[in-house]
Amino acid sequence: MFSVIMYHHINSDDLPLSNTDTMMELHLRLISERYTTLFPGDTIGSDGICLTFDDAYYDFYHYVFPLLKKYNLKALLAVPSAYILEDTDVTAERRLSLKHHEIYEAENYKSYAPFCTYTELREMVRSGHVAIASHSMNHVNLSDEGVDLKREIFGSKIALEENLGCRIDSFVLPYGKYNDASVALAREHYSYVFRIGNALNPSWEGIGGLIYRIKGDGLRSADELFKPLKQLRYWFKAMIKTVKGSR
Repeated sequence: MFSVIMYHHINSDDLPLSNTDTMMELHLRLISERYTTLFPGDTIGSDGICLTFDDAYYDFYHYVFPLLKKYNLKALLAVPSAYILEDTDVTAERRLSLKHHEIYEAENYKSYAPFCTYTELREMVRSGHVAIASHSMNHVNLSDEGVDLKREIFGSKIALEENLGCRIDSFVLPYGKYNDASVALAREHYSYVFRIGNALNPSWEGIGGLIYRIKGDGLRSADELFKPLKQLRYWFKAMIKTVKGSR
């Protein structure tokens, strides 16, 4: 069994989905001392762990990417491709200035550039510390009626591969929401499909074909997720899901 951790913001006003830069450094330093970080498909050893960051906000490039290099760690970054600019001359201060609810409003993704750019994504991929996953085209709930699943799931893959020049094998379900049709299409086009769920995983196949992720936002201590009682809860949920044969 191994853990896949899910993070979102750094230093955001959206506290349930954020960590401070100080806490994130303490957390990643601890991980570097105890674990071997993995990209999807890597061989899973007894100390293996996968770190995933959703939404490709600029704060990942600004705060997290330097820490990955400092502590020699790997992370998977889930990218909603419709919001990614080729490059920007917007200042770092302005890019980090939006409140969470403002990020997706109107044309803010263009005028504030609150997401990583393709130039930054290519730099991170070349570093060997970051792999890219699709997080759909428009970061929509894929279980909603009327969603163009082919565009959101397959179209985003094509857009990312064309702009980054690398194969995209992972898909992260937006909001952790899905239905049978969205899962079937995601598994048709990607080798690894991630959900939310606070459980451990027996392999890269996950449970019922979906890889479970443990919430890593709002940490109160660097080792919070790795305390024995927490790990027991994650293991127990994995066992229940496996026995039931559900995802």
